[in-house]
Amino acid sequence: MSGYGFGRRLRLLKAADFQRVFQRATYKSSHRQILVLARPAVGDHPRLGLVIAKKNIRLAVDRNRVKRLIRESFRHRQHELGAIDFVVLARRGLDELDNTAIQQLLEKQWRRIIKQSTKQPSLNEK
Repeated sequence: MSGYGFGRRLRLLKAADFQRVFQRATYKSSHRQILVLARPAVGDHPRLGLVIAKKNIRLAVDRNRVKRLIRESFRHRQHELGAIDFVVLARRGLDELDNTAIQQLLEKQWRRIIKQSTKQPSLNEK
């Protein structure tokens, strides 16, 4: 993969893709304000899905800011993440953090998932 774009092939688009990660997440990384679920991807590149509920982040401007920061963080780390499908769920209080704190939180979550995925290869690939 060359470049650091975020095209359609790097996104979880279908409900079935999200369900696959939710039902059988192989890797998990949790924090008070964010939860990252992941499992080996069907393809050869990482994909990202976002669940940013209005219940947890009330204002649209805050939801959009959080989504933008998550996508940007993923975009910069995509070459290190391997062939893994990710679903990032926002929890209450994430919108209260500033951009730098959110970026640092995401970096920590990506590192945890990378560590888990290199430590134990998944037994149930599909």
